Amino acid sequence: MSRIEPQQFVEVAARIEAEVGKYIVGQREVIRHTLICLIAGGHVLLEGVPGLGKTMLVRTLARVLALKFARIQFTPDLMPADIVGTDILEETEDGRREFRFQPGPVFTNLLLADEINRATPKTQSALLEAMQERTVTVANRSYPLEPPFMVLATQNPIEMEGTYPLPEAQLDRFLFKVNVAFPSPEELQEILDRTTGGREPEVAVVADGETVLAMGQLAREVPVAAPVAEYAARLVIATHPESDDAPEMVRRYVRYGASPRGAQALILGGKVTALLAGRYNVAVEDLRAVAPAALRHRVLLNFEGLAEGVSSDDVVQAVLEAVAA
Repeated sequence: MSRIEPQQFVEVAARIEAEVGKYIVGQREVIRHTLICLIAGGHVLLEGVPGLGKTMLVRTLARVLALKFARIQFTPDLMPADIVGTDILEETEDGRREFRFQPGPVFTNLLLADEINRATPKTQSALLEAMQERTVTVANRSYPLEPPFMVLATQNPIEMEGTYPLPEAQLDRFLFKVNVAFPSPEELQEILDRTTGGREPEVAVVADGETVLAMGQLAREVPVAAPVAEYAARLVIATHPESDDAPEMVRRYVRYGASPRGAQALILGGKVTALLAGRYNVAVEDLRAVAPAALRHRVLLNFEGLAEGVSSDDVVQAVLEAVAA
């Protein structure tokens, strides 16, 4: 794997965002956070109402990076074997029968798990090993997944009928949870111009999987000063209601705070954010920029918080205001 320099990192990332922006109108923060997750080697959960371009974002990103792309439409009757694959019995040329592994759609680079909360918990959990270990185990045999590998899961926040909320253990496997906002009037008009005309935007391939892995390796080499790492730790600890540093909103409305993976997401996201800004050191501002995406899905509200309509974003904002840099 060839090494990439910080200046190249900035240039390649800017070209990726520009090419994806030819298809995706607005949503700059969504594109940026998805790119951060890809470079950092993490997974992203996209939440938004239907029709906001979540699927198009993933498909375009795969085209721009010349990566393999697969989509799984999660439904209540989806089985784990439909995701990871299964052993099938087939006859060989000499007439013998033997089992051969038929890989599932998880064997790709970018995997779109569409409406992931529509499948049963058993099926959702089929992704756990792939997301964490980058391997798939079928019939006591493990199969490695080709890097880079990233799961981009989508879920609809307004339709809860016939859905199964993601278990906390699986939510924690996502580096970021990104809220996809509804477009502004100007952006909506631009979307109409692009999608109802006769011409389709053309995107160019600007990088490949090896470049993405090199960018991720460079990001992990970015140094983090002790005070910045301490700030990340204090942010995470302040999300726990039993902590002395927890603000009043956390003590009142939070049942469980963020896990150590939340701190890892802050640091990794901060490293990539720093490089995207052209710096080879992580600042407190980099951590604050990614804190909502890194922590919102790791904060579990109690009954009182749910009853009063408090959101996890409100809690994260209260923590950012309470914890001094």
